[in-house]
Amino acid sequence: MTLRLFAPGGDRERGRRVAARLGIELAALEERAFEDGEHKMRPLENVRGADVYVLCSLYGDAGRTVNDKLVRLLFFLGALRDAAAARVTAVLPYLCYARKDRKTKSRDPVTTRYVAALFEAVGVDAVVTLDVHNLAAYQNAFRCRTEHLEARPLFAGHFVPLLGDQDVVVVSPDIGGVKRAERFRETLAKRLGREVGAAFMEKKRSAGVVSGEALVGEVAGRTVVVIDDMVVGGTTLARTVEACHAGGAGRVLAAATHGLFMPGADQKLDLPALRALVVTDSVPPFRLPDDFVARKLTVLDTAPLFAETIRRLHEGGSLVELMAD
Repeated sequence: MTLRLFAPGGDRERGRRVAARLGIELAALEERAFEDGEHKMRPLENVRGADVYVLCSLYGDAGRTVNDKLVRLLFFLGALRDAAAARVTAVLPYLCYARKDRKTKSRDPVTTRYVAALFEAVGVDAVVTLDVHNLAAYQNAFRCRTEHLEARPLFAGHFVPLLGDQDVVVVSPDIGGVKRAERFRETLAKRLGREVGAAFMEKKRSAGVVSGEALVGEVAGRTVVVIDDMVVGGTTLARTVEACHAGGAGRVLAAATHGLFMPGADQKLDLPALRALVVTDSVPPFRLPDDFVARKLTVLDTAPLFAETIRRLHEGGSLVELMAD
């Protein structure tokens, strides 16, 4: 089957980088807005019988809300199916609504499941995403094929040269992220060729208020790497950094796959104890001031990861091997 890659809206530049690594041209599409706020997207190339991938990160920005991006993407995926594409795969560096995966209060929506139903309704064959908030909820919500990528190898590749022979401990900012932190700890230990410690923070959240201050694990005199799936307001990461510093950590580094950075996050995270913060480009750090980005932030390119993922899916290769340490 012919391989086609589309990338609408703000994902065009990311799409070009991915296409270049695949050795193909990014497929052309038309995006048109109507006077009443409605819109359409359509492929400008023949997709009949093709293996089609649509790269689109579902975060809100100044140009389009997350809901607008989601609806536009869904309509485009449906148009590809109607145009007789043999297989349609949605490649979503950041998947919206993935945090609302269960009822925490009476009559709560389970939005993850509703979003999954929308993708299935337009005929998507597979969904690929990066470090979803709750992997089990993601896999259970969809009835179509799901693939899950991790930024863990990217982070390990970044940190290993910086850590040298330092005594290192990986810290999860909450109990829910312990498994994620443990996988990263194992990868880091394997690449460093020595033991890496583990610790985690106590955390409770109710009505948007975060509480809990206990740090479980030994960090004194050690280099700490805090690992999480996302930074939103910055409160969770800031309290973890401060707890590690109070516990005597020699140096505190942090990594999170998705940097949403809501307004005010830079002020919470502009801590002397936080030496560096690493994120992927799944969500560009457009909400952060330039001086904070220059002093604190490193953004890792995910184009190689998504290109290789698409190549393997197209050719029937193994994603398990891609994610191996």
